Amino acid sequence: MTDESKKTHKTLKQAEQEGKYIRKVRSFVKREGRLTKGQERALNDYWAEMGLNHSDGLLETNTLFGNDNPITLEIGFGMGKSLVEMAKAAPNINFIGIEVHKPGVGACIALAVEQEVSNLKVYEHDAIEILAHCIADNSLDTVQLFFPDPWHKKKHHKRRIVSAEFVETIRQKLKVSGVFHMATDWENYAQCMLEDMQSAQGYKNLSKTNDYVPRPESRPLTKFENRGQRLGHGVWDLQFAKV
Repeated sequence: MTDESKKTHKTLKQAEQEGKYIRKVRSFVKREGRLTKGQERALNDYWAEMGLNHSDGLLETNTLFGNDNPITLEIGFGMGKSLVEMAKAAPNINFIGIEVHKPGVGACIALAVEQEVSNLKVYEHDAIEILAHCIADNSLDTVQLFFPDPWHKKKHHKRRIVSAEFVETIRQKLKVSGVFHMATDWENYAQCMLEDMQSAQGYKNLSKTNDYVPRPESRPLTKFENRGQRLGHGVWDLQFAKV
């Protein structure tokens, strides 16, 4: 191998550090922001209580929460406002959130502490790896994926998290009758999600019209979504149950 070719054949770690895209399925694109003092304090003071680590391996949820309540897993909770709202509104459900961006994780923990929410735990890690190494098969009652990165340019569609492989991974993690709930404000992505789900084995569409469902009351209306609706922008919810 020439010196020039050595330069172009970078390791995965090097490429990731430089922000380059590698052909590897991931649930995020790293856009790390600066932590506020409140977010940093929440991470430092409450991580032992609320944080989960990929390195700890497979979860024992009964031990983790101290009960056998249903488990809802949310992938990519952003700043955590709606996740905390859902957890507070449903104390009989245990929530696990996955988010790769540290400021969002810090904000979520800070808000959960402020709201005295005790039925929520969070990961700061890639969701694909958490699903592979930390979530037992047939253990989840609900998986939520709200407003994932749409990668709206056609040449970037391959980077979207929802794919046939991802859909099958979610099915394995769900209990029978467990629900995979997705939402997006990109119509093209909604259509692709619907096609992937309809092509997948082992799912039943909960839509009465065999396409989309009205926004369930359990999914809070975000400020961004509310503004979009006033401007005439659509939002599409999909719910499929494991059979």
